[in-house]
Order: sequence, then C-alpha cells, then structure tokens
Amino acid sequence: MNKNYKDLLAAAHAVIETVPTDKAMGMLKDDNIVFVDLRDRRELEREGRIPGAFHCPRGMLEFWIDPESPYHKDIFAQGKTYLFYCASAWRSALATQTAQDMGLTPVAHIAGGFSAWKLNGGPVEDVSAK
Repeated sequence: MNKNYKDLLAAAHAVIETVPTDKAMGMLKDDNIVFVDLRDRRELEREGRIPGAFHCPRGMLEFWIDPESPYHKDIFAQGKTYLFYCASAWRSALATQTAQDMGLTPVAHIAGGFSAWKLNGGPVEDVSAK
C-alpha cells in the first residue's frame, strides 16, 4: 500500500480550509453558504441533518459538480461557498479537496463533522424515510 487513509487525510488537510464548528453554526443563516451533507441516506434518516443542508451522497460528488456530466446539479453552479460535512470530517476532508481540485471554489469543511455539530448543540432537522 503506497498511501493509507491517514496519508490521504493529511494531504487533504494541507490544502483545504477547515471551519470550526462554532464558526460554521454562525454561517447557517448566510444565503451565500451551501451546507452539503455527504452522508448516505440511512445516516440522514437515523441522525437528522443540518437544517437546509443539500444532500449529496459522497459517491456522486464528482458527477454532480461537473457541468459536463449528465448528472450535474445546478446547485454546484451558483457561485456560492460550499461547506461540506459528513459524520466525522473524514469523507468531507477528502471531498473538499476533490471539489477544490475540480475548480469548485470557495469550499471548506466542518471540523469534527456532524458529530461535533450535534455535540456543540447545533440545530438538527429530522429527515423522514423515503
């Protein structure tokens, strides 16, 4: 193995912005910020999500960002700041680096992920099962 997950995370953290949880909470009402939840649907239904967050499963991120992809989502072409999160900030760190490498800017992720958000008393909205 040339690189393990810790190596990949360290490389991502060297080039991305990490927003502290309390600062992210203060950004929630900002219309120029798009909170992007990268967790899978089961996690959302079990744990809830940050109110108003856009759900983008991690496996679809590259396809939804790329305007040339048949799966492109217009939300990624709005010229806003994209704030990614997952459960523990591992997937979001890698996703932030990928989005940045693809040219989506500005992008950042939430330190500690959704777990830290809840632990620090951040608001959570329920997500009903499909």
